[in-house]
Amino acid sequence: MDIDEQYKKINALVLDETEMRQLGYEAVDLIVKRWSNLHKDVAWRGADRKEMERLFREAAPEEGTPSAEILDCAVNQIMQYAGRIDHPRFFAFVPSSPTWPTLIADMLVSGFNVFQGTWLESAGPSQIELVVLDWFREWIGFPSTAGGVFTSGGSAANLCALVTARASYDYSGDPVLYYSDQGHASIGRAARIAGFKSYAVRSIPTDNEYKMDLDVLQEMIHQDRDTGYQPLLVSANGGATNTGTVDPLQELSGICKKEDLWFHIDAAYGGFAVLCEKGRAALDGIDLADSVTLDPHKWLFQSYETGCLLVRDVSKLESAFSTNPEYLQDVQMGDDHVNFSDRGLQLSRSFRALKVWMSIKTLGLRVFREAIQRSMDLALAAEDYIADSVELELLSSQNLGIVCYRYNPAGHELDSVHIENLNIEIQKQILSSGYAMVSSTRLRGSYSLRLCVMNYRSTLNDVLGTLRSVEEIGRSILS
Repeated sequence: MDIDEQYKKINALVLDETEMRQLGYEAVDLIVKRWSNLHKDVAWRGADRKEMERLFREAAPEEGTPSAEILDCAVNQIMQYAGRIDHPRFFAFVPSSPTWPTLIADMLVSGFNVFQGTWLESAGPSQIELVVLDWFREWIGFPSTAGGVFTSGGSAANLCALVTARASYDYSGDPVLYYSDQGHASIGRAARIAGFKSYAVRSIPTDNEYKMDLDVLQEMIHQDRDTGYQPLLVSANGGATNTGTVDPLQELSGICKKEDLWFHIDAAYGGFAVLCEKGRAALDGIDLADSVTLDPHKWLFQSYETGCLLVRDVSKLESAFSTNPEYLQDVQMGDDHVNFSDRGLQLSRSFRALKVWMSIKTLGLRVFREAIQRSMDLALAAEDYIADSVELELLSSQNLGIVCYRYNPAGHELDSVHIENLNIEIQKQILSSGYAMVSSTRLRGSYSLRLCVMNYRSTLNDVLGTLRSVEEIGRSILS
């Protein structure tokens, strides 16, 4: 028996076809069961580190365990201690509710082990990414010169945008970045990584509607230029995470053109709202940006990790990231053949665009438009309920599916400290009940509960039931 034949007999890494099928079928059945019963499940279950250490801390085993036992542990133990982010009453942070074709695409990409860093190694997948990027480009109104890259999420896309902006200008003095005090934290982190000095990152205050104050921005730009700094980039919100607010994109574009600044829009949260009429109106001016961040794993109903950066002039993106090491000389096939490793941080990268392509091709774009519009309608219904309630106080009007509010019942004359502690306790109790998942934020220093509606499974009863639960818990605490 030669060494290859002997190896085949002892190679436990290779499962036989029967075992592979059985394990795969069981996994799919478990997922279908979960999806079909999400509304009956709790919206959140967690645990502290001490409990998790007790349950799962162990040395790596030298010998294997039957796959059915491991599958059972993964599903019925490990996965139980996590938020059900696709639950119809998960209204915290920014929910994600993928479609079934998306899940199938993830399975296919893993099963076919696609490496999509170069065209040579993934011609079909690379072409599909180009097609889907062109869909996005057309949806936001970018010109044919635009292009982009799929990323792990909005944080990576924002970093790529800042790196591209820095590489696109010749400047003397420290480059300066300007972004809203409602901007996502990833902008500040990306600025550090991209080499912006801490003293050259400007947080622009916002007005009563949480939109960037343009007069203050103009003043800061002029002051920086007068003192030897190099104003370089403005990052606007295309749907702020706190409130869903969209900055005045048309006006910001005019300022950036006049001052010769790169205009970036972080639309990771709200960008795909352009697919419906109300969302397109809210995002008027998104087509004027130099770069736009989008997150399909938010309002395009994809699974994690699916982010995207689009750049008006894709050659600037490639100039910022392209490298030509000797060991990759075989992958240089000409300008028509895109190596996506030349458009971002990753050489080793997965085929993320397949899930978008499969879900839209299977279900059709119309149902995505309707689901986005419905989310906004549900958030508007929540705003109306809060406005009519004598127990709830509206802190920020509905914007792109987000409403901010707090429990502050009329007639009790509670001070700010009491209101904050009361709402913290309400959030704690609704979370522990498992009925719904709600998160909090601060607006102008005030503690606020926050409702983010982005799930195609959510109903009006889910939204109003959550608000009524807040009222009931508040009453029970005060009684």
